[in-house]
Amino acid sequence: MDTSTTSSYTAKLIDGPLEGKTVATAFLDTGDPRPRIELPTDQGKHYVYARGAGMEFASSDDERPTAVEYRFVETVFD
Repeated sequence: MDTSTTSSYTAKLIDGPLEGKTVATAFLDTGDPRPRIELPTDQGKHYVYARGAGMEFASSDDERPTAVEYRFVETVFD
């Protein structure tokens, strides 16, 4: 499967309150993974995660990753 035209990837949350969870995330218009993601909760807060160094590719020919690691930064209360 050629993921170079795929518009989303899996964000792997490797620590923090959502450790071990994954979420589908869209690439930026430039085709790069997002540097930060904000995940809302139903409890009046959201979690901020920043892109880590780890990336996974379906094959060595792919230009875009299929999964990217994100590390917990902070909890923001609304």
